[in-house]
Amino acid sequence: MNKSHLLFDLDGTISDPAAGITKSFAYALGAFGIHVADLSELRRVIGPPLRDSFRNLYGFDDEATEIAVAKYREYFAETGIFENDLYEGVEPLLRDLRDAGKTLIIATSKPTIYTSRILEHFAIAEFFTFVSGAELDGRRSVKSEIIRYALENVAGATAENSVMIGDRRHDIDGARAVGMASVGVLYGYGDERELRDAGAAYTAANVRELGELLR
Repeated sequence: MNKSHLLFDLDGTISDPAAGITKSFAYALGAFGIHVADLSELRRVIGPPLRDSFRNLYGFDDEATEIAVAKYREYFAETGIFENDLYEGVEPLLRDLRDAGKTLIIATSKPTIYTSRILEHFAIAEFFTFVSGAELDGRRSVKSEIIRYALENVAGATAENSVMIGDRRHDIDGARAVGMASVGVLYGYGDERELRDAGAAYTAANVRELGELLR
């Protein structure tokens, strides 16, 4: 693959946020009297936009969704944001790609303000030219909007010379909507069937395979 601009999802692609996201989501549900005994049941909320998960999985209306999001952030902003780990091999991969002249971009449904804090926490912010994320009020949470925003704000980036790398169908759907190729990573929270059915042009079983594709 010969792409000069590489758009990376964050959760499930660069870092494993399972503990922080599931604990934050459980905290929010608890405010509505919904108690989750096994946090692994909430792994399905990793990847999709937060509001969509409250609406689609729990039937929350708009008002309840906004309350739930506020409760989620109550826990996440102080604690959950750092209950997170880089996938093994990601930091050297990012360094190698940057040093090889690739332009690295973050394209995530997570709010930009949290994304930037996470990148700084892991000391990998320096590798990325631009961070395209959602707004706290829910604007720009659809993946195609996030990808378009990145293309509009990074000089020289086009759908043709870029590729989207992510672990869920939302990443692949977003790339397809803007006419961009995509790579589905299998070490995150989507499986091969989900990613292939969504139209991923390539898949990578681990960070090493991802590096081989992108280099």
